[in-house]
Amino acid sequence: MSASQSAARRTVLKGAAAIVGAAGAGAALTACSAETAGGVGGPAVPAEPVELGAAAEVPVGGAKLYREKKLVVSCPAEGQYKAFSAQCTHAGCVLDKIVEGEGNCPCHGSRFDVTTGKVLRGPAAEPLPAVPVKAEGGKLIAG
Repeated sequence: MSASQSAARRTVLKGAAAIVGAAGAGAALTACSAETAGGVGGPAVPAEPVELGAAAEVPVGGAKLYREKKLVVSCPAEGQYKAFSAQCTHAGCVLDKIVEGEGNCPCHGSRFDVTTGKVLRGPAAEPLPAVPVKAEGGKLIAG
């Protein structure tokens, strides 16, 4: 192989490596989207009222995660309820659990206070959006 053929081959190989690297970077960035990183897409708060179930399922002084509805509800005092979106404000992943009053995002480790929606640990920078919630006939209605 001549020197010019060898140089041309290296140029082609470098170009192919650059394309593969760019594709990998694009895939990594896509992994932070709500669609691919455990999120379910769609709005962070319900567009219309959603029935969550029995109000008694949320313990006084505690909280309950309604993962399939993308909501978390706390009960600071008997008969008082606060609700927040359970969709992380960083990349849209849905919280997976509550541990000691903190909602956990499984994708990048953000933590939120489930009684206030406040960010306790990033990378999320914005609090969870509040959602109106009320108890009617022993059932919780959010949205």
